[in-house]
Amino acid sequence: MTSTAERVPGSAQAEPGTRHGPAGRGVGGGRRSVPRGGRGSGRGPGRRSVTSSRAPLVLLAPAALLLLALVVYPLVRLLVISFQDYGLRAIFTGQAGFAGFSNYTNVLTDASFWPVILRTVLVTGAMVVGTIGIGMAVSQMLTRLGVVMRTVVSVVLVLAWAMPNVASSLVWQWLFQPFYGVLNWLITQLGVFGDHTQDNWASSPGQALTIVLTLVIWQAVPFVALTLYAAQSQIAPEYYEAGALDGASAWSMYRAITLPALVPTLLLVTILSVIWDFNVFNQIWLLTKGGPEDTTLTLGIWTFVKSFVSNAYGQGAAIAVISTLILGALTSYYIRRLVRSGEEDL
Repeated sequence: MTSTAERVPGSAQAEPGTRHGPAGRGVGGGRRSVPRGGRGSGRGPGRRSVTSSRAPLVLLAPAALLLLALVVYPLVRLLVISFQDYGLRAIFTGQAGFAGFSNYTNVLTDASFWPVILRTVLVTGAMVVGTIGIGMAVSQMLTRLGVVMRTVVSVVLVLAWAMPNVASSLVWQWLFQPFYGVLNWLITQLGVFGDHTQDNWASSPGQALTIVLTLVIWQAVPFVALTLYAAQSQIAPEYYEAGALDGASAWSMYRAITLPALVPTLLLVTILSVIWDFNVFNQIWLLTKGGPEDTTLTLGIWTFVKSFVSNAYGQGAAIAVISTLILGALTSYYIRRLVRSGEEDL
């Protein structure tokens, strides 16, 4: 019998150790074809890689420019003003002398500084704890509702969250108004606590803090609840089925299955809640203006009072810089935990 190489004209018998292939293109001998787009082509892989590496930069450029204009420049300008003797005269003349660290010295030695710092931290902590706690409860409730009720509750939450904080603060102010406030009228109609028609909630330290906390928590709960529900709905139901077969209670399954799965999301919403609640201004200013007796005077309100009431813009800028540093220190721990949890998931 003749071999295939003998029967096919022009074919060469492959040497040992080489693979068979098309004539003239065997591995280990013969001609090798140059791939298209090699060194001799202007459209080679090198040029494509350079173009592809520049594409993300081009896409991120508009966002980077906006951040520079709306975030970086105001922060730099704020830092510069905090070292200047900036007052009403500087606004009209456009010239402000260098004050050094005097603005920071005046702020740090002010009798209101440490009480305001402590009050801000406590108020922020109360808002964050209330928001996260109620948000977790609402998220768990959404998992137990039917499709129709879940849709209705979700729409209500979205509408409450989408309401501008200035408008909601004004509505809250009307609810707690003396003489014609709805809440005072309802409490009076109950006949249990007496006549509260003329009760001014903003004049009592405890009541003023209550209405501020309830307003901020009411506005923040929808985002936390819907975010946690989205994360909770991604948990595989097989875990709960296995827990039910083992006879675990609902609380045991929530503690052993749901909470560990929600840790990354909980860290994220906690960071965002700390940032938002630490910088709350509109709600407090519209409802109480920092009173009564400085009960709701936080760093944000104190910055505004120093800058636009006392016309000490340099000191107000110094307070804002200190607030930024404190906020960065408060959130750095949670950010490290969030990054670490993301690396563990990978």
